[in-house]
Amino acid sequence: MSTETSIEPVSGDALLIVDVQNDFLPGGSLAIAEGDQIIPVLNRYIKIFQGAQLPIYATRDWHPANHCSFNDQGGIWPKHCVANTWGSAFATTLRLPDTTVIISKATTADKDAYSGFEGTDLVEQLRAANIKRLFVGGLATDYCVLNTVKDALKKNFQILLLQDAIRAVDINSGDGERATAEMHKLGAISEKLLTEKPP
Repeated sequence: MSTETSIEPVSGDALLIVDVQNDFLPGGSLAIAEGDQIIPVLNRYIKIFQGAQLPIYATRDWHPANHCSFNDQGGIWPKHCVANTWGSAFATTLRLPDTTVIISKATTADKDAYSGFEGTDLVEQLRAANIKRLFVGGLATDYCVLNTVKDALKKNFQILLLQDAIRAVDINSGDGERATAEMHKLGAISEKLLTEKPP
């Protein structure tokens, strides 16, 4: 990583948490292995951003019951994150502040969206808040994190990928590693937890 790149959040930075919802966690209908392990890490980032009075955004799948991505509608996924159900709720242990900006995606039956930017007003909200750099963590590395980061880079946001706060579906072994490599190739920078520093 370039020594000129600060990993401390400053004015113009925002934390973007991707799809940390019950259905993607152990016990959910589309559970990601070790998905719950990122929650304590994300809570530390939340605390850091709150302390710096910097904005926090959280995306969520918010599907109708007949969403096109579901197996029973010809899609590739089991039914998940149906709006206003337990599965669509953010993890109860994720300490999102009341000021968190919630971005709902894939809200219509006929269109899926892996990216938090697709079919939402996220980019307008970020630009209105003068955000230049996004600290990104969440689920899953190889789907919604990957596509959100790709779109953010296309829209000229700098990306600091929170390597300790992402997990992959890994339908094919190595999908998560390949997705991370792709994000790096496109310009994302990775770091580990800000609070874990040598003495």
